[in-house]
Amino acid sequence: MEFERIFANNKKWVADKLEKDPSYFDKLSEGQQPEFLYIGCSDSRVTAEDLMGLQPGEVFIHRNVANLVISTDNNVNAVIQFAVEFLKVKYIIVCGHYECGGIKAALHPSDMGQLNSWLQTLRDVYRLHRAELDGIEDERELFDRLVELNVQEQCMNIVKIDHVQRAWYKTGYPKVYGWVFDVRTGNLKDLNLDIEKVYGEIRSIYDLKPE
Repeated sequence: MEFERIFANNKKWVADKLEKDPSYFDKLSEGQQPEFLYIGCSDSRVTAEDLMGLQPGEVFIHRNVANLVISTDNNVNAVIQFAVEFLKVKYIIVCGHYECGGIKAALHPSDMGQLNSWLQTLRDVYRLHRAELDGIEDERELFDRLVELNVQEQCMNIVKIDHVQRAWYKTGYPKVYGWVFDVRTGNLKDLNLDIEKVYGEIRSIYDLKPE
């Protein structure tokens, strides 16, 4: 049974941790003070701690299909609020990945039941950037570019959130970054988004800063 293998792996993991540091779990149980909030895709190939080389307690994680930040999604909003207001994270990372099934599904519309409304957000990203995307003839290049543009738009959705803006204006944090994980090579790609500059261009629409 597969569960037996999982529990055997867990016992080995515990033993390995205790061999290196007998007080490992005592320290782990004391609480968390991560500097990073990672918002990524639920894809089973993309595991946050592994690809970032971080340990438990170093990164707060939220994952969903296609790494979306939707204003009406109470789940992602609760995660972001907790990370910003209580954990005081300094950095929020939206990390997409190439070969994303959600992106591919959005580019080839079909009736997918409950997923229809979720994927609508990705199709909105395509609509916003249609002039650029329609000019890309190579299909893989098109997929990859939509992955990147989706990350950019989700970063923008983060800075529209009220508790993010309040913390930003008060402390200068959190800083928001957009990355892509290349499942073909294992490499992380920083999209080098200037979020403050991009947001500045639409600040008058979304800004909640008190006068």
